[in-house]
Formats: sequence, C-alpha cells, structure tokens
Amino acid sequence: MKLEDKMLNALNEQINKEIFSAYLYYSMAAYFDSLNLEGFANWMKVQAKEELTHAQKLYDYIYDKGGIVELDNIDKPKKEWGSPLEAFKDAYDHELSVTQSIDKLVDLAKELNDHATQNFLQWFVNEQVEEEANTKKIVDTLQMIGESKTALFMFNGQLGSRQ
Repeated sequence: MKLEDKMLNALNEQINKEIFSAYLYYSMAAYFDSLNLEGFANWMKVQAKEELTHAQKLYDYIYDKGGIVELDNIDKPKKEWGSPLEAFKDAYDHELSVTQSIDKLVDLAKELNDHATQNFLQWFVNEQVEEEANTKKIVDTLQMIGESKTALFMFNGQLGSRQ
C-alpha cells in the first residue's frame, strides 16, 4: 500500500527535523570544542550522527513505500550557549520537541489506518524514550556538578568515551 499524501508530507517534514537535529548537535559540538571540552563535543558529534541515521531510516521507508523524498531548507541552529548546562538543557528541550513530532506522526498513521507506518514509527517512539533519558541524565549531572571545574573536567572525560 502506497503512502497517503498527508503521511508522505509528514514523513518528509520529519526528515527535515532529524537533519536539523544533527545540525543543532554539530553546532553544540563546535561550541564545546571552542571551550576545549572535547568530551562534550564528542558526545554531541556522536548524537549528530545518530540523528542522521534517523533521517536515513525515514528516507528509506518513504522509498520502500513507493513515495518520493522531498528535502526542504534546514534552519540555522543556535551557536552559543552560556554554559554546558544551558546547552544540554537546550538539547533536552529539543528532544522533547522531537518526541512530540514523532507522537503526531503516530497519531496521523492511526487516523489514516496506516498500520505499516504505525509499526515503523514504534522504533522512533522507543528511541525517543532513550534520547530523553540520556540528555536528562546529563542535565541532572551538570546541575549536581554546579561550579566545580574539577567535576566538569572529570565528566568531560566520561562523555568523551561515547562511541
């Protein structure tokens, strides 16, 4: 069964959102690199690559279902934050907005009785639980660290181990 136009358009919009997410996380990586926080930068670069993988999954699904991918402009992301905590709070808020977007896609698939797309989107629903938990854990840790440069340095090393 071919994708209905409404579903196809919504999935194409989600590709744009996933690519923007990668762009945002690369911008955050650049911010952290400018502070010589290479571990934080590494975490964001790995996250950016994950977001591109999400976009690719959507891209492939559209073609598997006989649709055509239409890419749109990518907005310019923010480039400066007041602190690592502020950057990760923004990352967390961004993940919450992506979750809302995925939820709307699921709702649309249900409305259209598009069972294949509902099933496909469950991977993204589960992925967003993980994305929110990971960024929230970092926000919580940074709040606990407070102004301790020693703790920040140690946490930077920990985030640098993400692959």
